[in-house]
Amino acid sequence: EETTDVFLESACFNPVWIRKTARRHGLNTDSSFRFERGCDPNNTLYVLKRAALLIRELAGGKISGKVQDVYPQPVADFEVELSIQKTQSLIGKKIDRETIRQILNSLEINIVSETDDILNLHIPTYRVDVRRDVDVIEDILRIYGYNNVEVSGELKSNLSYQTITDRAHKLQNLISDQLTGCGFSEIMNNSLTKISYYEHSQAYPLNNCVTLMNPLSADLSLMRQTLLFGGLESIAYNRNRRNVDLRFYEFGNCYFIDPEKVAQKADGNVLTGYSENMQLGIWMTGNKVTNNWAHPDEKMSVFELKSSVEAILLRLGIPQKLKVAEWQNEIFSAALQYTLGNGNIIGETGIISKNICKKFDIDSDVYFAQLNWSLVLKEAGKTKVRFSEIPKYPSVRRDLALLLDRKITFAEIEKIAHATEKKLLKQLSLFDVYEGKNLPEGKKSYAVSFILQSEEKTLTDNQIDKVMENLQHAFEQELAASLR
Repeated sequence: EETTDVFLESACFNPVWIRKTARRHGLNTDSSFRFERGCDPNNTLYVLKRAALLIRELAGGKISGKVQDVYPQPVADFEVELSIQKTQSLIGKKIDRETIRQILNSLEINIVSETDDILNLHIPTYRVDVRRDVDVIEDILRIYGYNNVEVSGELKSNLSYQTITDRAHKLQNLISDQLTGCGFSEIMNNSLTKISYYEHSQAYPLNNCVTLMNPLSADLSLMRQTLLFGGLESIAYNRNRRNVDLRFYEFGNCYFIDPEKVAQKADGNVLTGYSENMQLGIWMTGNKVTNNWAHPDEKMSVFELKSSVEAILLRLGIPQKLKVAEWQNEIFSAALQYTLGNGNIIGETGIISKNICKKFDIDSDVYFAQLNWSLVLKEAGKTKVRFSEIPKYPSVRRDLALLLDRKITFAEIEKIAHATEKKLLKQLSLFDVYEGKNLPEGKKSYAVSFILQSEEKTLTDNQIDKVMENLQHAFEQELAASLR
């Protein structure tokens, strides 16, 4: 009430600076809302005089000082070159030149000069949203009327063809149908994740994470390196609501940064060191069968997950190129790693460690597999489908019960068998594993079946016996195996 002198200032601020500052300090005001969307820099003097006149009119004030106008870098009208042909092409109708001129004049857009096809325009500074020729064309169409553009009676078409992206989507849908048919549910998690998941991780180091410069919250401050944690969040959410028997899968991008390449930036590209690839994650937990009158309750196992993963690879024609080896890190308590012949890791599958599950308040076993889907698609593209006739001659099955060291895996037996007999051996499978009484310490028994078949003739007993002798000898030599 004691105010006697008022100083008025009218200014125009940089929209980018206003938006960044408002976001940084969390101050979203009416002023920031307007300035960050752009204001007319040439309107400040008019606004200042208008405010002074209102004060004089409503509050009985007296204008005592002169106006001081500081405008070191005057903003000129925006210059746009408009093509009549492009205008008609985008709108989809031939609008005569005079109509276009009238619309531009009504919008206070000045036509500085013109040629047969080009109009050189000056856009008023208060039209901060009109900077390009397409913006002007949109305004012309808006005034002319969308309803005045008739639907053409012509049908234009071209030959369709399948691109690499189309093929990738087709294969993704194929595998989605396969997993859904096996009882899995598809999930979709946020690509943004918590920093706490990666702070002490060796498998997914924090310095390889892509960090957001202005995160909305601490829970959404990083781009994910793996699909694992998002899936565990989904499992925890479901388990807290009494949905404990779960099978999930997700296709999603994962993001990485190489700090050394980012520091170098030898090629001057700001994206150097950043990369992303598509991943497929699969989760299983809980019971396979629950409350069924015809079958006792049965828990899910990691071997079911393994079969689902290998069924996907088999569907895409990749298994013959793979090497499988046991693997373990802080994420998995036990796992298998799938590697291509060139050394690239295509995926892993195994049992999530208890420590990881405990962080998500999950007290049951969780089985997880992750495939590098970008690499899977690349390898699937190299696969050629070949057809062959149904065999005319019968197959023969022979079984061996092998006494082996406990550390030897079935994958080693499979590898040696295929290397020993490449022609007649069509299939082998493990149908029994025994450890316990009546076996030496540190030993186990594998019961393995072998399917032999010739495409040229019926196999004789002598041929079958010779093949089995060769297999038995190879197991003895390379695995120190003996028959039970």
